[in-house]
Amino acid sequence: MKALKWHGARDLRLEIIERRPLKAAEIRIEVAYCGICGSDMHEYLHGPDSIPVEVPHPLSNSVAPIVIGHEFCGTVVEVAADVTGLHIGDRVAVEPEYRCGQCSYCCGGRYNLCESMGFVGLMGDGGMAEEAVIPAYMAYVLPPSLSFRQAAVAEPAAVALHAVRQSALRPGEACVIFGMGAIGLLLVMMAKHHEAGRIIAVDVDARRLRLARELGACDTLDASQGDVVQQVRELTGGQGVPVSFEAVGRPETLRGALGVLSKGGEAVLLGLMPEASIDTFDLVNRELRITSSVGYRGLYPELLALMASGVVDTGRIVTHTVSLDAAIQDGFERLASAGDAIKVLVQPQPDAVARFARPHAFAHSS
Repeated sequence: MKALKWHGARDLRLEIIERRPLKAAEIRIEVAYCGICGSDMHEYLHGPDSIPVEVPHPLSNSVAPIVIGHEFCGTVVEVAADVTGLHIGDRVAVEPEYRCGQCSYCCGGRYNLCESMGFVGLMGDGGMAEEAVIPAYMAYVLPPSLSFRQAAVAEPAAVALHAVRQSALRPGEACVIFGMGAIGLLLVMMAKHHEAGRIIAVDVDARRLRLARELGACDTLDASQGDVVQQVRELTGGQGVPVSFEAVGRPETLRGALGVLSKGGEAVLLGLMPEASIDTFDLVNRELRITSSVGYRGLYPELLALMASGVVDTGRIVTHTVSLDAAIQDGFERLASAGDAIKVLVQPQPDAVARFARPHAFAHSS
């Protein structure tokens, strides 16, 4: 089968690889779509950041080269003999976090902090291939009304939902979200679902800011056109906001995320940056808090039901769909060019989506 494998920075290769036999507790999925994530872009442009290149990951036992991609969905085509609750023909979304199930974090329900934490598609073979083999615990059966196109965005939507829930944001309160990439736009949607009072979106791209307003932002600020901190102060009567979200991963946006806070406020970090400096004098004197959010836990069934109900339409952030053959040039390079792409989906087998276009025909409960 065809698969896109990461060999190094700027070194993705479309290869023909063998289908490996299933091990216990695994399933095989025919991939419908796999999204290109910001983490994938980090690995493509200047990795390895997370991909193991010398020491195998303890749960996947894998090292590079690996099949990239962790935002995927598809149809179950094979199950190991010991797997229950999943059937051939089930349409599933993938929650791609590895978990050991034995460490204190897993036993306490916080498996996103597993001592062997990792992601399919980063620490082991993922979904940018015609088929993917995953542990059965990662698969969640899709509601009948939820399309593959929407389900392909479930993983970043889970990141956004978890971050909002981890934050101190309360219904009716204002927040500022820095960065209107895929995660930032999904944060807008999830903050709105959380009944935030005033959502202020910050970016430098007019198109993304327009989409943010369509998705629920009350105000949009172009960071290239003035002092964002001052503008937020003006919008909030000089007070600032109790919560901000940093979804860019740049030192200047971190400073902005702290600057817009009211006293006692909280900045939630989702963006990836190696290091940054902060004004600790201001941090202490205003009793600000910096926290972070990684992955998600225990929310996929609720999230998929929320998406199926139409309350949040994650498919609205998808801007491009490309074939596996064209994924490097039309996907990764398009995103690297900082052009019009927001969320790019790779479609390994166009026939697979059409073949399972009628969700109700494969609606099993697990």
